[in-house]
Amino acid sequence: MRLRDKTAIVTGAGSGFGTGIARKFAAEGARVMVADINADAAAKIADEIGGVAQTVDVTDGVSVNAMIAAAQASFGKIDILVNNAGVTHLPAAMEDVTEDDFDRVFAVNCKAIYLTARASVPLMKAQGTGVILNISSTAGLSPRPRLNWYNASKGWVNTATKAMAVELAPKGLRVNALNPVAGETPLLASFMGEDTPEMRAKFLSTIPMGRFSTPEDMGNAAAFLCSDEAGLITGVCMEVDGGRCI
Repeated sequence: MRLRDKTAIVTGAGSGFGTGIARKFAAEGARVMVADINADAAAKIADEIGGVAQTVDVTDGVSVNAMIAAAQASFGKIDILVNNAGVTHLPAAMEDVTEDDFDRVFAVNCKAIYLTARASVPLMKAQGTGVILNISSTAGLSPRPRLNWYNASKGWVNTATKAMAVELAPKGLRVNALNPVAGETPLLASFMGEDTPEMRAKFLSTIPMGRFSTPEDMGNAAAFLCSDEAGLITGVCMEVDGGRCI
């Protein structure tokens, strides 16, 4: 119960890695806000883990402010914020990715972190404590071809994590990131372009441990980084990738 008496917001928690993180946090004793743009998905997972469902568009400042206000009203404090919501564009030559797809990737993967920080950091500063965990990707460390702008957005997340960490450390706040390899999530088919045995084998051949990241892998790593056991760890971009980035 390493997160007993802690409160947490997990964005994009209605599916994939976010669901794995929300489930693990609840199992470790945290009160969890399951935030997702899909209201039905958020409600389903919140009901399963005894959490609070919140519909949010992480690219919209008004929606993000409402999420933070709702968490503060429900819990009385916000100990942990996990920026997990993310999207990609389909594999394509960099010059062929549309401007709309580019804008969407950077809005969800990057701007959302700014918006949640703007709304939550003042509350955490007032508490003198808080943990922010950004879900990045090995794509930001070891880019794959034809995912150029997604790669770049996750490189931004890694740098933002370190910049946030060094600025907020004197205030008692910690900021870290997780860098998973491709996982069994709704985004997997988008990364690969097509979900076929041949394409899966091609992706798996680049992972020394021979398997994808799972929601459970992410939940376990997130629970550690957001717990008091990691009290001296900040600015870390932890690879949860089976050796992909070695």
